[in-house]
Amino acid sequence: MHPFPRLETPRLVLRELADADIPRIVALASDEAVARNTLNMPHPYRPDYAQNWLKISREAHAVGAGVTFAIELRATGEFIGGIGLKIEPRFDRAEVGYWLGVAYWNQGLMTEALAAVLRYGFDDLLLNKILANHTTQNPGSGAVMLKNGMVKEGELVEHVKRDGEYYTLAQYRLTRREYAQRLARAGVL
Repeated sequence: MHPFPRLETPRLVLRELADADIPRIVALASDEAVARNTLNMPHPYRPDYAQNWLKISREAHAVGAGVTFAIELRATGEFIGGIGLKIEPRFDRAEVGYWLGVAYWNQGLMTEALAAVLRYGFDDLLLNKILANHTTQNPGSGAVMLKNGMVKEGELVEHVKRDGEYYTLAQYRLTRREYAQRLARAGVL
């Protein structure tokens, strides 16, 4: 197992999830708006769900199948959400997923966190492709992806079911080549 990475941005620290985060995870994830905008977050959200999330995240990291970061505000050390990569080593590909407490929406924080995770995925994990999905009822998530140069690949109509209702997913991607081109255009390379 590799040491857990720590990523820093101007306003955020992305670090390993800790048991001490559980009360804050439960508090933020218990908001119905958070659950409504994710596929896998139950509502109401209980402490055992957070404990299981930490357990699964640690197991995935141990075998190289994923990395899940706690998102905290750099200025205060306050836990505000999570972001992670589910890695498919055979294909040099990963799927990114994320959530943020409602009080932190519309401040560019998730755009900043996603940028750091994309950089980590391409530069450190040497992935060839990172993809992401969101329900079409959550266009804000798509805006975060677009701001990070991700390209909409298409829609998966009535692809998932939650609480007895079918949802359409919008799927986005960023390949290593597209990432490098974006950096070159920005004058980073």
